Amino acid sequence: MSCHSFIRMARLAAPLMKEGGTMIAMSYLGANRVVPNYNLMGPVKAALEASCRYLAYELGPSGIRVHALSPGPLKTRAASGLKDFDLLLAEAAQKAPLGELVDILDVGFACAYLATPYARRISGDTIYVDGGVNIMA
Repeated sequence: MSCHSFIRMARLAAPLMKEGGTMIAMSYLGANRVVPNYNLMGPVKAALEASCRYLAYELGPSGIRVHALSPGPLKTRAASGLKDFDLLLAEAAQKAPLGELVDILDVGFACAYLATPYARRISGDTIYVDGGVNIMA
């Protein structure tokens, strides 16, 4: 997802969210750190995360929370095009304090949590679902 498409979607969805709600964009650690072979997607994801912060500010008074969710590497069609993706997966599993890769269920659980009242005071942040990889040097 690009910052352009997320902003456009947010502008169309916000008027429909009369009782508030939650918007979630998918990012990646490459927004904040150089990830070999991630290339132009790093700056694009950085722009997406910044857009989430600004949308959280703009839409907050309407009760709309905005999040950037940053999962660890996942085996997806988009990721399959990255050079040496298998090495990236192995490195993430090795670096993760929890010692394993995240999967699509982990991402779904995080999204579900963020959409509930349990996360009602969380907005504008990038939430990492990566087993702790983001805290490692």
